[in-house]
Amino acid sequence: MPDPASPTSTPSPARTSPRRAASPWPWLLLVLALAGAGWYGWQQWQACDARERHALADAEQRLGALDERLAALRRDQRAQTARLQQADATNRVLRDELLGIGQRAALLEDSVSKLADPDRHGAQALRLDEAELLLTLGLQRLQIAGDLDGARRAYALAAGVLAGIDDPAYLSLRQTLGQERSALDAVGAEPRVQALAKLDALAATFAAAPARDPDARSTRVPWWRRAFAKVIAVQPSDRALAMQPAERAAALAGLQLEITLARAAAERRDADGYRAALARAQDWLPRLWSDPALLQRRRAQLDAIAAMPLSLSLPALGSTLEQLRQMRASS
Repeated sequence: MPDPASPTSTPSPARTSPRRAASPWPWLLLVLALAGAGWYGWQQWQACDARERHALADAEQRLGALDERLAALRRDQRAQTARLQQADATNRVLRDELLGIGQRAALLEDSVSKLADPDRHGAQALRLDEAELLLTLGLQRLQIAGDLDGARRAYALAAGVLAGIDDPAYLSLRQTLGQERSALDAVGAEPRVQALAKLDALAATFAAAPARDPDARSTRVPWWRRAFAKVIAVQPSDRALAMQPAERAAALAGLQLEITLARAAAERRDADGYRAALARAQDWLPRLWSDPALLQRRRAQLDAIAAMPLSLSLPALGSTLEQLRQMRASS
């Protein structure tokens, strides 16, 4: 308790009232404002992104459409180029055809003018054309096919055509034709035909050769050789003689083969192959005949056939045709 003797005590200061707490509403409003601003920004960003995607898709569609149009334009350009090239080729073909038609028309005009010219005698020109054609056919049949009779007939027809021309300028031509016909008539047969006939006759002679050497069965052979013929084989030292039937058959086959090759070479007028085949055929003769006289006779026959010509050698052949062409070119 207070001391009574103490002076009056001073009263204690009055207590202050408690401070009022801060209100949360401003912060809440700030958070709500920030949230609204974020949501609005997000919406705007989404809308902007959607517009960009839409613009990008639209641009891609436009690029695709442009690519398709460019591809279509390229296809049209290629088609136009192909049509232009085809048209150019057609124009070239038409131009060539027109040039050909013009040339043929010029040739026809020239031919008609020649036929209509009284100085050239149109009928005579036709006869000369016919004579030239007949002479050409006769010469080709003789040189290519070896048809001597056909050539003679063609030359005879040409002589008949030239006989109907009364122009004295062609008198020398008729004389040349007569000389050529005489040279053809002097030829007995066509050389190739003669050579083939000789070759066929000789081949038939070879085919009729005996299966054994005739000298092996001859009585002029000594008795000891005939007695030991099956034990001892006596042959010439310079060649191998075919003694057995099989060996002689093989040698004859080889000889006939070479003769066949020579015949084929003669058919195609291959003089080198013809003589080479006959030369090889002579190599088979020593195996078939041991008699020197008979062997020499066979070789002489083959040499004579090999020396025969395979084509005609007439200096006057074709002279009438050449003279006719020179006369027509100079007229």
